[in-house]
Amino acid sequence: MNDTYFMQIERAKKAIKDAQYILLGGGAGLSAAAGIEYSGKRFTDNFSPFIKRYGFTDLYSSGFYPFKTQEEKWAYWAKHISLNRYELGATKLYRDIFQLVKDKNYFVISTNVESQFNKAGFPSDKVFEIQGDYSYLQCAKGCHDKLYYNESNVKEMIEKTIDCKIPSQLVPKCPVCGGEMEVNLRIDEYFVQDERWYELNKSYKDFLNKSEGQKVIYIELGVGFNTPGIIRYPFERLTYENENATLIRLNRDYPEGAKENKNKTISFAEDMQEVVSAIMN
Repeated sequence: MNDTYFMQIERAKKAIKDAQYILLGGGAGLSAAAGIEYSGKRFTDNFSPFIKRYGFTDLYSSGFYPFKTQEEKWAYWAKHISLNRYELGATKLYRDIFQLVKDKNYFVISTNVESQFNKAGFPSDKVFEIQGDYSYLQCAKGCHDKLYYNESNVKEMIEKTIDCKIPSQLVPKCPVCGGEMEVNLRIDEYFVQDERWYELNKSYKDFLNKSEGQKVIYIELGVGFNTPGIIRYPFERLTYENENATLIRLNRDYPEGAKENKNKTISFAEDMQEVVSAIMN
């Protein structure tokens, strides 16, 4: 590592130490850095039957596959949900991030859906998973705003999957309209935002209001340009508008930000786990 890197580490340490508020923003790059890969060996080891049948290449694109039947769809999605939500414990990177901020006044907004922040120790009332959560099902047409915890359903689907299909009686049906069910992910206009979602949205806005004009650190973790309007662009705007703000960006592919915030931004393109460990020490 060069001198610039170590200078940036020291700047980040001081900024976090002196911060009155810390807002964490987690994106897909964070989970990838934590080892939750959606391709490669992790994918091929767990989805061999589906790869052979459908020609899948990775977990992301396969999520958009137009299955011909609900029995096929839920055989795949049960395994997808189980692998990423239930079979995986808290990863080291998420645990270390919690240790980094746990004694500060912080809040988390994340587009990730694996509940890793909660698993790592972050209280649920401080984590706003704005894009949904693998562990819940909803009416596919959003006919009502209740969510349904799916762990037992998923386990039974996997146990009874044969030839990449689940038994018809296990296909989830909406208890209100009798229609199809969907994973609670923001994939279309029917995404259900339940009472808890609105509570956390209010908590997020309250945090923004309280930290306005204060010495606040925005820590952006692996946020690219898939949905930049949720975290990346707002963090840039908030940094620009607050003379006391600092933006710490950890991003392997897109470390550079707005030129207007250049002097207020501490960027790292290095391995995220390595950077977080260095800041902690």
